[in-house]
Amino acid sequence: MNTQLQNKIESAVDNNPEWWRGGVIYQIYPRSYQDSSGDGTGDLKGITQRLDHVASMGVDAIWISPFFTSPMKDYGYDVSDYCNVDPMFGTLSDFDALIARAHALGLRVMIDLVLSHTSDQHPWFKESRQSRDNPKSDWFVWADAKPDGTPPNNWLSIFGGSAWQWDPRRFQYYLHNFLTSQPDLNLHNRDVQDALLDVERFWLERGVDGFRLDTINFYFADKQLRDNPAVSDDNIDFSIAPKVNPYSRQEHIYSKNQPENLDFLRRFRKVSDEYANIATVGEVGDAQRGMEIAVEYTTGDDLVQMCYAFEFLSESDLKAERVVATFNRLNNAGSDGWACWAFSNHDVVRHTSRWSLDTASQRCYATLLMAMRGSACVYQGEELGLPEAQLAFEDLRDPYGIEFYPEMPSRDGCRTPMVWDAKNEYGSFSTVKPWLPVPNEHINLSVQKQNDDPEALVHHYRRVIAMRTQSELLRQGEQESLHHDGDVLFFERRDGNVRVFCVFNLQPNTADVELPEGEWSLFNADIGAVDPKGMRSLSLPGWGYSLMIAS
Repeated sequence: MNTQLQNKIESAVDNNPEWWRGGVIYQIYPRSYQDSSGDGTGDLKGITQRLDHVASMGVDAIWISPFFTSPMKDYGYDVSDYCNVDPMFGTLSDFDALIARAHALGLRVMIDLVLSHTSDQHPWFKESRQSRDNPKSDWFVWADAKPDGTPPNNWLSIFGGSAWQWDPRRFQYYLHNFLTSQPDLNLHNRDVQDALLDVERFWLERGVDGFRLDTINFYFADKQLRDNPAVSDDNIDFSIAPKVNPYSRQEHIYSKNQPENLDFLRRFRKVSDEYANIATVGEVGDAQRGMEIAVEYTTGDDLVQMCYAFEFLSESDLKAERVVATFNRLNNAGSDGWACWAFSNHDVVRHTSRWSLDTASQRCYATLLMAMRGSACVYQGEELGLPEAQLAFEDLRDPYGIEFYPEMPSRDGCRTPMVWDAKNEYGSFSTVKPWLPVPNEHINLSVQKQNDDPEALVHHYRRVIAMRTQSELLRQGEQESLHHDGDVLFFERRDGNVRVFCVFNLQPNTADVELPEGEWSLFNADIGAVDPKGMRSLSLPGWGYSLMIAS
């Protein structure tokens, strides 16, 4: 194992194989966290410089979005070398230093692996496209045209248009579920699987503590390349699947979600189990069966530990009814799966703007995230309550956002640089103009300004994260009696005979709540919860909440 630099700093990471179960993961988008080189783009050294802030949040781990060598057509999700760092982010030595510093602070490091596709600049694809009989000719999904010259089937790309691109070198089409410059790997080929497992081993040897697997359900396509059937509007959740994108009009039963995926995930897990305390979270990209797939991929001890779908990342306001419906779907799919919840990430409008939240509602939702059963992800700047940045069209970089502008928001609005203080117009993210603009309203919400204000949101995040990480009941306990009364959400967390009753008023109006039989006292007095004070009912203000433990 590559331990030379790690051994220079004693690790403060505990030896807990179940750290992920109920853990809190802080997502870092490296282009936008901290620029240490003065080129306007964030980098690995910058992340290392700012890890004290992450550690102050009390989280268990960081997840770093892709930093691998890439032409950056999709900003790192188009990989041209899985085992190296793109020069804009630094070097492998910089990554080793980041791991060492993170471990010294008690933080685990998870990295984002993109295994369903590569860049068209990857050596594997460059070789594959040269002929139909070279050693890597079958490493990607190739198919002949129909007799009329059209693509092999009706599959669509998420980024618009057909999922097939004609290649004149091979006189065939290749599959791309995203950009035309992101060809899909053929994991039906065992050699491809072995190569990807070698990538996994490379990073495990460097000391990573786990992975976030991008588009985990896209690894295999139907061998027969059958057409996807159409789906009616009544069966589409347009809060997850944008109406403007025709991709939503198909039921993707052949282009993804194939049964062969499970055997590959078992191979992936077997490799990670050779190392201590490794955990993996998968991103399930499916607007129709997201929760069911998440359960399928996390049930048992031979697949991935956690998965997240987009139910709580959707455009629709997160009302009590939606929370109940989502958990019911999860539980109906199977009781042994493990979800990882997030309200914001690098692909969706920040939830402060998406749900039009004020300070009170931000605190309420932060507390809810830490009270629910499952693991949790916090996206950089979420702890500051950053709203979505409003960018001019000429400032956009996101190919997906540009393609569907202006009907669908660009992902750039959630990817703008982190704001640290007001020392310059860029929030001290950089000393020069950053790759994306820094809104003035963000600078007023900077880390330094909030650290100096005891009433600021960042301190509430620290308190509710501490509440969760210090409680085995909240991390791993059961969740029962989940129901709602209008916009008021109720559930119990239980660990043996210990019960915590949770109630959240997910609306601006006051709600009167009857308490279950028994004597109740505050579970945590530091999070702004309403104190039951031995009463039989509570009057919860708008966005009020209470977590009560049975005496």
